[in-house]
Amino acid sequence: MAIKIYVDQGHNPVNPNAGAESDGVREQDVTYDIGIRYAGLLRANPAFSVRTSRTDPEQVLGSTNAQSLAARVDGANSWGADYFISLHTNAAENRSAQGSEAFVYRMGSEAAILADRLLISLTSAAGMRNRGTFARPGLYVLRKTRMPAVLCELGFISNPYDRGILTGRPELCARGLYDGTLAFFGF
Repeated sequence: MAIKIYVDQGHNPVNPNAGAESDGVREQDVTYDIGIRYAGLLRANPAFSVRTSRTDPEQVLGSTNAQSLAARVDGANSWGADYFISLHTNAAENRSAQGSEAFVYRMGSEAAILADRLLISLTSAAGMRNRGTFARPGLYVLRKTRMPAVLCELGFISNPYDRGILTGRPELCARGLYDGTLAFFGF
């Protein structure tokens, strides 16, 4: 039986729930692109079955921020996903802030182990700094999913180095996420 992974490309192309923006680069575009590439790698492996939250780059989920988040969680829960991985990018006033990090509901959990594997492979493949995994139980997508869930901040779109990788070499990020997924499952 295939392992069911729900890939959530964080944010909508427009409000409600549009993401961060820096120097004309929009979080929702980066997460859509990397998410589709990651899902494609998973689909090519018969060990996995995958769904994405957005099937089209212009797709808007929900008419409010709360509905957008609920649509993502409901999609994973109703499908019976085994794992939920939500992709995001960071942005900061301090343009030197850089690197990838992940959030889970609780440290020491299966999700935290998955997050660590994803970060190790992502940062190795993309050449970005590993900022670590942290508990963030208040995040809706981590609280409301009925399966191990990881929110992965791929990098800082406000940092020129990270942004260059996220937009110029998105395949490195997708490959890193995929390799981290394989490492988690021992493939």
